[in-house]
Amino acid sequence: MNNKTYKLLIVSLILAISSSAYLHAETTANVGVVSQYHFRGIQQTAGASASAGLDYEEGAFSVGTWAADVSDGLEVDVYASYAFEVNESLSFSVGATSYQYTGDFDSAYNEINLGASISDLEVAYSIGKWDGLVGNESATESNYTILTLGYSLGSFTGTLGVYGDEAEGEYFDLVYETTIGKFDISVGLLVSGSDLNDDESIYFSFSKEIEL
Repeated sequence: MNNKTYKLLIVSLILAISSSAYLHAETTANVGVVSQYHFRGIQQTAGASASAGLDYEEGAFSVGTWAADVSDGLEVDVYASYAFEVNESLSFSVGATSYQYTGDFDSAYNEINLGASISDLEVAYSIGKWDGLVGNESATESNYTILTLGYSLGSFTGTLGVYGDEAEGEYFDLVYETTIGKFDISVGLLVSGSDLNDDESIYFSFSKEIEL
């Protein structure tokens, strides 16, 4: 699936939200800082990273954007999804995400995202295309998949991620979350396999969501 297809799907989802007849809509903003930014088991920054995002939800549709400081410029994400419930303990979602960069930190990633929630178990499967190494994109572009399984028990959430297609690697992320005042605080332990960072990291995050 090429970049035009990904972008068309994102635009289609956004237009569907705009034309929706639902009366209930919610817009939220979020800000945060993390002591070390990791994404899907891969270290993005060696030190602290600040972030901010904006989300709009109307009925089953949602769209949003999120940006974080990386070592060279910003990572800017744009995403949209449609979610539906079968019953109180079972739900599904489909969407698309584009990860863009303002500097030479990395090139773009574009994905189709599928998800399911079964009580406290979260299953997600993404099919993506990476544009390749900066400066050598045409020779290094590749396709990848990632399957994640997450399980929540009280304040703890454990996530196992496994890469596939032209990518390899696995990781495990254990996070403890709590709320102090109106702020969300979390502590995480990340263990990356030998095809990723091949290390263990403890990180802390501090964030707040704001209803607009």
